[in-house]
Amino acid sequence: MISFKEENSYSNILKRLSAFGGVQVFNILVSLLRGKFVAMFLGPVGMGISSLYASSLAPLQQICGLGLNLAMVKEISATKEEKSALRKVLTIVTRLILFTSILGVLACGLAAPVWSQITFGNHNHTIAYIWLSIFTGLSIGGAGLLAILQGLGEVKRLSKATLVGGLAGLFFGVPLYYFFGDGGIVPAMIILALSSFLFYLISYRLSTRELRRETEINSDINSSKLVKSLLSMGFILLVGALSGQVISYLINLYIRAFGSIEDVGLFQGANSITNQYTGIIMSSLALDYFPRLSACCKDNAKMREVVNRQTEIVMLVATPLIILLLLTAPLVIRILLTDSFLVITPLMRWMGMGMLIQALAFPLGYIYVAKDDRKAYIWMECVWANICWLACSIGFYHLFGLIGLGVSLVVRGMVDLIINFIVCYRRYGFSYSRDCSPAVIISLLLSIVAFGFSIPEGIISYVGMSALLIISALYSFRQLRGKLRKKE
Repeated sequence: MISFKEENSYSNILKRLSAFGGVQVFNILVSLLRGKFVAMFLGPVGMGISSLYASSLAPLQQICGLGLNLAMVKEISATKEEKSALRKVLTIVTRLILFTSILGVLACGLAAPVWSQITFGNHNHTIAYIWLSIFTGLSIGGAGLLAILQGLGEVKRLSKATLVGGLAGLFFGVPLYYFFGDGGIVPAMIILALSSFLFYLISYRLSTRELRRETEINSDINSSKLVKSLLSMGFILLVGALSGQVISYLINLYIRAFGSIEDVGLFQGANSITNQYTGIIMSSLALDYFPRLSACCKDNAKMREVVNRQTEIVMLVATPLIILLLLTAPLVIRILLTDSFLVITPLMRWMGMGMLIQALAFPLGYIYVAKDDRKAYIWMECVWANICWLACSIGFYHLFGLIGLGVSLVVRGMVDLIINFIVCYRRYGFSYSRDCSPAVIISLLLSIVAFGFSIPEGIISYVGMSALLIISALYSFRQLRGKLRKKE
């Protein structure tokens, strides 16, 4: 059995962050490759159809999944050291995954004519949506199995399953684009979902083999109470996710109404690149950090240690990456978009700084879920965070135009950080440790100075950012090496 100190040592955190970070980089590369092949073999029309299928089914998967994934991670993490209780929890959550997967199949298949009409304005894609019901069910099932592996802390198996599943989907799916054109889009999507699901299922079976063989279900856990708890927490998390999507939609509507469709496109271009870039850190944080936080959430002292160590590691890793984004923004835009998007360079740089501040605030937001503090989660994540996001975006866009959307991300991040810290301090006694604070302060200072160099265009600007990138990388490397040598 792994002790708390081993589980939350700097070396283990870094190993898991690097493993999950590598998986996220791989997922992004696979996504870019798939997009490239779609563009080559299907052209703009085929790419548009593929995008409409995926975007129309994403909210459906989220709704039919009932928001259970994060709730399941919490329950599994909290009971994984007690085998009998864990087996009972796993029995219940696998049944819930089966139920939500079937729900997704029925919701997509039975309403196929409606989805076709809403998405394409006609019923020509009804048969496609009937077939995509398989994709929907497999995607929900795969996400549920991933949540189980995440809760169990099966880093290696989760990483391998993600890598192999993504590669299998790519290699078997791309030939379909080549041979069948637009007709290969739906089969390729199903194959991708099937390959991911199968490898997650295999990993799940391997991870729980000994547990199923050695342990009888002999636990005092009340099944109906657990199901009710999972569903109620899942519903709250679902509301939080959907409310975020609604706010994003309203912001786009405001930009279109008071700006232009071109501004919407430019904003989404900057947003997609920045999210992919920083998503490596955020996704890795969520995959590894939340299970560990859930496992010790009843002990505030241990919780503070987990949050502080994670914050320190994330800032040390994120700062060089953000400065790299500031430095290479024009090059990244040329590679991933076109020269006509170079106008978003300042916007991307502001958004990069905003993402760094959000990375600092990110660990605090998970405390509400780990603590099962539903009231705090609703007010902080569903109400306050969305009001702040909408108000900042509209206000700064009105004042400064497109670049104001980047400024709003920085301001929103700072306000979020302060408010969340105050709430966590008062409700749970959280505070930043002396070990964590210097790394955070120095990382922020280096990033702010680098951002200052990015504002004026010219050779001095790029020399200054390059120097700060080297300083930041060396500082982070030295700090991380020192943490690893402590072996705590």
